[in-house]
Amino acid sequence: MKKILIGTHNIGKFKEISFLLPNDFKKISPLSLKISSPKETGKTFLANAKLKAKYFSKFTKLAVISDDSGLCIKALNGKPGIFSARYAKKYGNFNEAMKFILKKMKKKKDRSAFFVCSLSYISNKKKITSVVGKIKGSISYKIKGKQGFGYDPIFIPHSKSVTFGQMPKRKKIMMDHRFIAYRKLKKRIKIL
Repeated sequence: MKKILIGTHNIGKFKEISFLLPNDFKKISPLSLKISSPKETGKTFLANAKLKAKYFSKFTKLAVISDDSGLCIKALNGKPGIFSARYAKKYGNFNEAMKFILKKMKKKKDRSAFFVCSLSYISNKKKITSVVGKIKGSISYKIKGKQGFGYDPIFIPHSKSVTFGQMPKRKKIMMDHRFIAYRKLKKRIKIL
């Protein structure tokens, strides 16, 4: 059985990436190996995904896949962007961060936004491959739905009338930014 380290401490991300990876892979969490998280000092999603993959690969001989992702809102100058998780920390949790965002968006006409995911894969031979996936949509007026994680309950993808948080998990995972990035990665890394 092939083994892969999924370089994240975020349980939601770990589950989604695990779901996308082939069934014959044994998915390892850095938590189970007692590996801490690196400081995210990159200026882009791509830089942070690479940084995480390189960091986690120092502790293991396994292949590593890492993700950096977030929500970019046009009316808020692209925020929270690469600071998406840090927003949640700053305001106490994702629910409070979403309330803060909705308050900031109250008088905004343009509610367009997009989710970005950058995935970096490092083979056990230490070769790195990185991709970026994006999905466009808009910000809802209320927090809706209990599915997913993070900002899913305030993001409505284009051509849909419900938030990611209202969608059945499988449907959301098979269309979101992470899936788009993973599909690109799969074209380049045959074993995935």
